[in-house]
This record gives sequence, structure tokens and C-alpha cells, in this order.
Amino acid sequence: MKWWFGNGGRRKSFPFSVTVWVGRGRRSLRSDAALESIAKASEDRVPNIVLYNYPSFSGAFSALFAHLFHTRHNLPFLILPFSAVPSLAFRVEDLCTSGLETCYLLDFIPPKEFLFDLSRKSKCKIIGFDHRKSILRHIPPANVCPENIMINVNLEKSSSRAVYEYFTGKHVDVNISDDEAPCLVDSKDKGRMELILKYIEDGDLRRWSLPDIRMFNIGLSEWRSRFSCISNPYMYKQLLELSAEDLIAKGYSYCSARQNAASKLLEKVFRVRLGRGFYGECLGVRADKNSNLSDEIGKLLSVKSAASGLRPIGAVIFMQRDNLKMCLRTTDTATDTSEIAKAYGGGGSPSSSSFMIRMDEYNQWIRGNSS
Repeated sequence: MKWWFGNGGRRKSFPFSVTVWVGRGRRSLRSDAALESIAKASEDRVPNIVLYNYPSFSGAFSALFAHLFHTRHNLPFLILPFSAVPSLAFRVEDLCTSGLETCYLLDFIPPKEFLFDLSRKSKCKIIGFDHRKSILRHIPPANVCPENIMINVNLEKSSSRAVYEYFTGKHVDVNISDDEAPCLVDSKDKGRMELILKYIEDGDLRRWSLPDIRMFNIGLSEWRSRFSCISNPYMYKQLLELSAEDLIAKGYSYCSARQNAASKLLEKVFRVRLGRGFYGECLGVRADKNSNLSDEIGKLLSVKSAASGLRPIGAVIFMQRDNLKMCLRTTDTATDTSEIAKAYGGGGSPSSSSFMIRMDEYNQWIRGNSS
């Protein structure tokens, strides 16, 4: 394994960057527009290609820092989202462009075969960043790793933070005028951006220690669909305008709206004889048009069921395609819903489980027990 933390950079006399855009309906990252941009980069002998993990929080913000660095220093570059899904992924042949000197892999390390093939065919320097422990077993040992492959894996630091510090260091090392502040991110955005990086890192490293980290991730989740610079040419500007406070508030608003929608369905609850009564009784509700709220509905039902003297379980039933599905939720740590689900061919965890149930069997569970 090669750990590389060197800094450096050089100026170009002219800027060159590529932004590609396709219609919203296009899902493939290896689109005609993307391939045309790669061909244009090859024609213009663009020396820097940046690939970032899509759709990943760390990947998108890492792409932002690469974009800021190359733009500030007039370095020709092309940034593209990269997916490991075969139908979406670029091929090694796509990336072997004329004049390519450096290929950055942000928030992912591809399989060894892809890495070695790209190294051999492109002859460029490959610099990769990742923070996942699972990637360590896929990294080739130092004695077989080509000299032009440099890998940075830090289990104590998210990829986005590592990339931010890397390009900040390169930015400082490049000769800049005396009146220009040595900051990759403008001073007015720096504190806000670094706080977002702390929250992303808290989630990436599974620490979950920062205040409202869950709400932050919920608020940021809606951005996943906008993390492709192919379909969203305004991605970098939008990322720079985000704040942790706004994302947390968005998370609370989202959860509150779902809770309110779920509460409205509790007006039509009925008793459910779990396993025809073998597993006791609880409250249930049909949610055929609101199956996406099954978790919120089930937890509210669990509390209401316990208050009614029944088992602290909420049963949410809805049609899934041509089958009837029952989701069980509980807020009681001493209750295991999965024992019921497993008995009927389903599964899950003690607090959340589900299974398919025949209509005739389901009718036996609710017969004579409506309330």
C-alpha cells in the first residue's frame, strides 16, 4: 500500500473545465454527454480527471473541493461522478485520454483489476481517497503496486475531510499573490463548510455523536439525487450554500410532516389477533396508499396499543403488488416482533419486522375484533 501526502501544483495560462448536462430521465452516468465530454477533454489534452463516488455525501463534497482548487488555479480539469454499478460505470478505455497526467479517485478505491488496468494503459498518476475499513482488504500490497498509484486511506477521517485538507494544502503551496488569502474556501463560507464536514464525518465513521446528527443526515438525504454534476450543473454552487443548521431544520420538518401524516391514519385502527391470538393482540391499520409511512405509523400504533392494554406492537397492513404485507413495529425494548414474522416466513429485527400473509389467514386475524 502506498500512502501519499505530497503537495504541489502548477499554473496554466488558461482555464478549462467541463460541465455536462443531461435530462432528468437519464440515469446512466456513462451517458453520451459524459462520453462526449471525455472525448473533448482528450482532444484538448486536459491533464486532470476527477472521479467521485456517486451518490455519496463525501463524494459530492470531495468533488466540490477538487473543483474549487482547479478553478482557482486555472488548471484544466474534468470532473465526473463514478458508480461501481456495472451498468452505470465508466470503463478503463473511456478514461485513457490524451494528455492525462493525474486521475483523482475521491471517496472510493475501485477493484484492483480496474486500478491496475487504468495505471498501465493511461500511464497517469492515480491518487485515491477512502475511509472505509472494508476497502483495506482490496488494496494491493506495496510490493506489487505500481509507482504511479497513490492511495490514502484514513480510518479516523472521512474522505471528504481528507480531500479538503489535501487540496487546501496544495492551494497553499501554489504561488499566490500577496493580497490573496490562502484559503481554498472563501472565508465567509469556511466555518460553515467545515461544520458540515464534521457532521458528514460523524456519520461516515459511524460515531453518531454530534447534536442532531440523525436530523442532519435526513435533511441531507434529499440531496442525493442532485449529487451528479452531469444532471445538475449547479451542484457546486448549491453545496457551497448549504449549512448544517438548515439541514438539521429540514430534517426536523421532514420527520414532523411524516409524523402528522401518520397520525391521521390512526383514526381507523382495529384489533389484530396476532397468529389468530397465539401471539396476543395489538392494534393495526390498513395503509394501502401510505406504505411509505409504515415505520412512523407502526411506532405510533405501538404506543397506542400499549395504552389500550394490548401488546405494544403496531401492525401496518398494505397491498404490495398482488400480495398482502404486514409490517410490525414496537417501541418496547422487551418485545420481539421478529418471532411473529419468522413464524410466517418473514424476518427483521426485534423492533421492526415484516412478512407476507394470505388474505384468508389475515381475515382470521381481524375477524370480530374491530374497534
